[in-house]
Amino acid sequence: MIRPPRRITVIAPHPDDETLGAGGTIARFAADGCAVSVLIVSGHLPPLYPPSAFETTRREAAEAARILGVAQIEFLEIPATLVHQRPVAEVNGAINQFVRATEPDWVMLPFPDRHIDHRTVFDASVVACRPVHAAAPKVVLAYETLSETHWNVGGIEPAFIPDFYVDISGDPLIKKRAALDAYASQVHATPSRSIEASEALAKFRGSQNGCDHAEAFKVVRIVV
Repeated sequence: MIRPPRRITVIAPHPDDETLGAGGTIARFAADGCAVSVLIVSGHLPPLYPPSAFETTRREAAEAARILGVAQIEFLEIPATLVHQRPVAEVNGAINQFVRATEPDWVMLPFPDRHIDHRTVFDASVVACRPVHAAAPKVVLAYETLSETHWNVGGIEPAFIPDFYVDISGDPLIKKRAALDAYASQVHATPSRSIEASEALAKFRGSQNGCDHAEAFKVVRIVV
């Protein structure tokens, strides 16, 4: 039996990935007293975005974190789509430092999907979670992200086939919706990246497991 986590660390490539992929799970465990920490690796910064875009998403991320019950949120401030251009040791080291500092029982990281930032952050996060010391996280899970994860080319690239689910029915789903609402600049009324699509995915994942709504994860490691 897996013990409920006392501390969870969520690694997000961009603002909103943590909410899209694990917002309901964050809300569920935070409500039970779990200390949840979020690291957002990259942001809407020059050269692709004006500085004002980063400040907007920073405010939105802080509000979403408040709604979900996140205890700590930090930003590495690497420009979006350019994470892979940073030295590997720099990205690995920054994520490893955050994981070591937060001492999580569980770590949630992005599935290596269509977005190059997601792939780079996945690789660095797995390195940070290596079981090379006694305090290494015992549960490491990869989450799915709308508009990215399911655009991988099956049979050629890794496919997201989940094997771990968290029931987010009721209040956790309500809080996830409110947190997505807080991301006004990121969550749009389009089929692939909307609140309706997020709730439809949660409904489908719940239907696979005998509950109303769920979030799905791919297990990287579980030690009991």
